[in-house]
Amino acid sequence: MNGIALAVFVFFFVAVTVMGFLAARWRKAEQSANLDEWGLGGRSFGTWVTWFLLGGDLYTAYTFVAVPAAIYAAGAAGFFAVPYTILVYPLIFTFLPRLWSVSHKHGYVTTSDFVRGRFGSKGLSLAVALTGILATMPYIALQLVGIQAVLDVMGIGGGENTHWFIKDLPLLIAFAVLAAYTYSSGLRAPALIAFVKDGLIYLVIAVAIIYIPIKLGGFDAIFDAAGKAFAEPGPTGKPRGALTSGPDAQWAYATLALGSALALFMYPHSITATLSSRSRNVIRRNTTILPLYSLMLGFLALLGFMAIKAGTDIKGNPQLAIPQLFEDMFPSWFSGVAFAAIGIGALVPAAIMSIAAANLFTRNVYKDFLKPAATPEQEHKVAKLVSLLVKVGALAFVLTMDKTVAINFQLLGGIWILQTMPALVGGLFTRWFHRWALLAGWAVGMLYGTLAAYGVASPTQKHFGGSAAEIPGIGEIGYIGLTAIVLNLVVTVVLTVALKAAKAPEGVDETSPGDYTADAGDADVRPDLPPVTEKAPAGH
Repeated sequence: MNGIALAVFVFFFVAVTVMGFLAARWRKAEQSANLDEWGLGGRSFGTWVTWFLLGGDLYTAYTFVAVPAAIYAAGAAGFFAVPYTILVYPLIFTFLPRLWSVSHKHGYVTTSDFVRGRFGSKGLSLAVALTGILATMPYIALQLVGIQAVLDVMGIGGGENTHWFIKDLPLLIAFAVLAAYTYSSGLRAPALIAFVKDGLIYLVIAVAIIYIPIKLGGFDAIFDAAGKAFAEPGPTGKPRGALTSGPDAQWAYATLALGSALALFMYPHSITATLSSRSRNVIRRNTTILPLYSLMLGFLALLGFMAIKAGTDIKGNPQLAIPQLFEDMFPSWFSGVAFAAIGIGALVPAAIMSIAAANLFTRNVYKDFLKPAATPEQEHKVAKLVSLLVKVGALAFVLTMDKTVAINFQLLGGIWILQTMPALVGGLFTRWFHRWALLAGWAVGMLYGTLAAYGVASPTQKHFGGSAAEIPGIGEIGYIGLTAIVLNLVVTVVLTVALKAAKAPEGVDETSPGDYTADAGDADVRPDLPPVTEKAPAGH
């Protein structure tokens, strides 16, 4: 056990725990027992708070651990995360301000609220909500994988022969604390902690990208060692990876990058962070400064090559590559800072994800189907309880299943969440799609994506071994999620034409064109009510 690193780690963990509980008093409204306050922070966050919240949301402990681990294991293929985070910001610039405006105008808390209001369909809204919850659960679980990697490297919990309860006790304590301050403070807790989390991550990466190459003899030596390592045969007898993607891998690389970019802001936690901002201009400004995180991610990915040159002992688990590299290369006190960055990098997104899942269940399952007359106070209470259940479910998932299974289910979650894009993004720009066609397209995309992923094998498992398979009609290997959404869109368009021709009943759209460009300062006039006009004074 590295005592100094552990002490530094515990110091930062205690500090953010105190911040998490104090956040309940930060910008607290007089009437705080409602989802707007607990689940969206009162929709009051400005540019910098939103920037740190979105960054803490998207750059998680799993990103910190898994992206360099993918580079370590396979080389250039792992770099797909860098171009997809570059692609995503121009995409979200086109639709997130519109989503913020219509959600502010109508009090929508989730994407499913918007889908129900736009298409007048509780069934379609339920499909979007359940998909969001299903895709978020393994994502939360992977934050636990990131914390476990840090705890393993620090030597906390004992060896493999230690009783499971003793071994997992540090993890149980970490998530019990997370559950407590999330329950108490809602979205304000991760928003406040995100400042510490992102500051630590920027510090650690800046030091690592300079300090470690100096100790390893420079980048020439690092890339030379990585090239030789990738040329060695892997479990299949072929080279285990490459410094640059070959022709055979380019379709998979490009489709995975594009599909991941399309999916990233479909996740409920991304939308929750977005809707917490106080104006549409905050969202627009954030799309221009969030690419700073893409630069950070590029530097982070290079650590995978450094772990190869350093001869890092991963003990058969590539997820340990970066924590172990930090343990080997840094002084003990700075290793503790690095471990704290990863650990807090798990707590912030896990909190936001659990809140987002709770919002979806409360608004689009509990209120829409179980108790339509629920008061704001009852919604608030149910959301807080569900946020606890979501964390418990994620914890049970990690403790009872192999880590590889958790990772592959997260890949499957990306395929699933992408199938909600036609209803959400399509609904923000057009009312042409028919609600039944959108539901059918979603079902086809979900079914194809799940079956295709089930058929993918890897050297370690027969099913759900990856997220790439042969693209029908093209013959190239590509991202399953992108193929699934193409099928989704084809079914949606064809059925929309057929249903409109048959004059099938369409739901009532409760929004109006002006709602999609409204800002916080605009008068809150419901679009289904006539505007109030003043009578002209007598004699005019």
